[in-house]
Amino acid sequence: MTAMQTKPQQRAPQTVRPHGTTPLYKKERPLWMLIPGGVLMLAVIVVPLLVGFFIAMLDLDQYTLRQWFSAPFIGFANFAEAFTNSPLLHSIWISVSLSVLVTAVTVPIGVAAAISTQNRFPGRGLVRSIYLIPYVLPAFVVGTFFRTMLQPQGVVNSILHTDVLWLNGSASYWALAGVMIWTSWPFVYLLSLAGLQAVDNEVHEAAALDGVTWWAKLRYIIFPYLRGPLSLAVIIAILHNINNFTLPFVLFGIPLPSSVEVMPVLTYIASFQSFRFGLSAAMAICSLVIVAIPLFVYLRAVKLDTGDDAGPDRKQRRADRATLAGAPAPTAADIDGARA
Repeated sequence: MTAMQTKPQQRAPQTVRPHGTTPLYKKERPLWMLIPGGVLMLAVIVVPLLVGFFIAMLDLDQYTLRQWFSAPFIGFANFAEAFTNSPLLHSIWISVSLSVLVTAVTVPIGVAAAISTQNRFPGRGLVRSIYLIPYVLPAFVVGTFFRTMLQPQGVVNSILHTDVLWLNGSASYWALAGVMIWTSWPFVYLLSLAGLQAVDNEVHEAAALDGVTWWAKLRYIIFPYLRGPLSLAVIIAILHNINNFTLPFVLFGIPLPSSVEVMPVLTYIASFQSFRFGLSAAMAICSLVIVAIPLFVYLRAVKLDTGDDAGPDRKQRRADRATLAGAPAPTAADIDGARA
């Protein structure tokens, strides 16, 4: 061996975490900071939900309203009545079909509007502001405006030279769908525009130098960047359209035509028109379950509870615990060697 030859490096022994110690990814989570938000969520969401579920188990109406929580307990009778002797199933179908239809139409409109205003051109700020008008107008104003236009002698029938009853009958479904599309597409436009801002200019320059066609650029460059914002836009749009109360209430009034008898208005009628508070609470619980289904699917799809800073996944933590359970307790020499 020569003098210049170096001594081979010794590998540091593997660090073994002693039993009973907290892993690093848990130490970095100060869970006590969640207490204010947890208390607020408990007071605003959990407690009213439990109260509503308890009311759904009572025969609470205008005759037993003074008794309140002492009203006769009838169990799941209100839920059975909601599904058998009320138009709840029909309202579920109307609300879900309207929501899916409106969302399917507004997504391409919003993406196209975002792409059209992505590049700079004279008056781009004005065009973006005009695009946001349907979104910033209050739903009450929009409903009143279109209620006037859709009258039998209104502007719509005058332009189309028809005498369709848009506010009554089967045409009401398409009238409500059209108004909801007009008010909903700017939201998709906003999220799509935010996603387009994340595309690096160098990517556009490289695509231009390579002679990429506009369709290939949309498919392989633009759309991958919009996958996350569009997923969020779709789930929020579906939830908003299912829970839309003000627009059909103002547009058609009470009672609603059968073709647009959506769940929020049906719950309102059962509570404040028929004074069946227990039945309306049961309908509201059913509506909540239906709304939670797409939300749960979205959360599972994007896996919001995991990330780069979330520490090892569940399988890795189980493997670590199994390894530590079968491994001997580390000695002082092992800990000193790991620190070195």
